[in-house]
Amino acid sequence: MPLDADSRCPCGSGDTYGSCCGRFHLGLARGTAAPTAEALMRSRYSAFAAGGPEMADYLLATWHPSTRPATLELDGSAQWRRLDVVRVSAGGPFDTEGTVDFAAHWRDGAARGVQREHSRFVREGGRWFYLDGDTEAA
Repeated sequence: MPLDADSRCPCGSGDTYGSCCGRFHLGLARGTAAPTAEALMRSRYSAFAAGGPEMADYLLATWHPSTRPATLELDGSAQWRRLDVVRVSAGGPFDTEGTVDFAAHWRDGAARGVQREHSRFVREGGRWFYLDGDTEAA
């Protein structure tokens, strides 16, 4: 679903998409990167929620090269409904590593579920990257 800059951001921050995750999605080419591991995780969730090839490109660009897949196609049938950030450890603007535990609620037709993940992030060259995560589907 394309996101409007004035709509509420899917990441659940309460801000508009344009002033929240949208500035990272649109600004990556201009050097606007998420300042924390949590902000990157939220922007990646919003990219999954929005879908589309440009969001797949964003996800790949924010994935650490050591663990990044060669390609990524987003499943257009799943609707990402809500993000709950459960715990954040480190991952601040002066850290080099951080973790974020979250629960992402989804719906696909009549099926509903929650993907829980413990995600690891690293900061290199002033930019945060998603490294990997332990996923549990519920």
